[in-house]
Amino acid sequence: MSGRQLASKWLKTEALLSDARVSHYIPMTRVYSADSLLAMLRRYGNVVIKPIVGGGGYGVIKVFRDNRGYGFTYMDRTRIYKDFRSMRRALHFVKVRRKYLIQQGISLARIGGRPIDYRVKVVRNGGVWEFRSMVGRLARPGLFVTNLCKGGTMLSCREGLRRSLPRIKASAKKAEMRRLTLVCIELMERHFPGIGELGFDYAVDYSGKIWILEVNTRPQ
Repeated sequence: MSGRQLASKWLKTEALLSDARVSHYIPMTRVYSADSLLAMLRRYGNVVIKPIVGGGGYGVIKVFRDNRGYGFTYMDRTRIYKDFRSMRRALHFVKVRRKYLIQQGISLARIGGRPIDYRVKVVRNGGVWEFRSMVGRLARPGLFVTNLCKGGTMLSCREGLRRSLPRIKASAKKAEMRRLTLVCIELMERHFPGIGELGFDYAVDYSGKIWILEVNTRPQ
């Protein structure tokens, strides 16, 4: 059952932020503006901007601030500028023509230098939600986006956790991801009645902390 579709990443983020059980798993997120971008770069050093409506890694750009100045990476190309104003002007021509949001950059755990995140897909079947898949998505060499349609490699969730974070018990982290997913399903159903399938994109950073990157109502 496919059920209701909800395209806006911002509305789904707001729903998850409304519950204290989940809110601390959400990276700082703002609707895109020049002032918000500068403030978040000063606070975090790097952020990801993504279209509020869109999927498959389309239009996703990493923006950063370091000792070289300000820059951004789109696909496999990085550009660096001496000041924020110059960078933002160039960024304007790279962004797709959609409204964006800004998300705190997360230092994803890596395998062989390649970042990995996780997709958990659940489907409602006869009123009961079932876990259909829990997989790792390893970025193609040279890219920061992990989407399979951008050349990412699929691994089992357990293998991804074990290889990227060998000091952390993979089964415990996978169980935490499942528990978090169940709470998020409850929230999403409450805010958006009629949904029938969900795909949760999770990051796990170097310390082992889980982050919710986004929720999809049309998971691939």
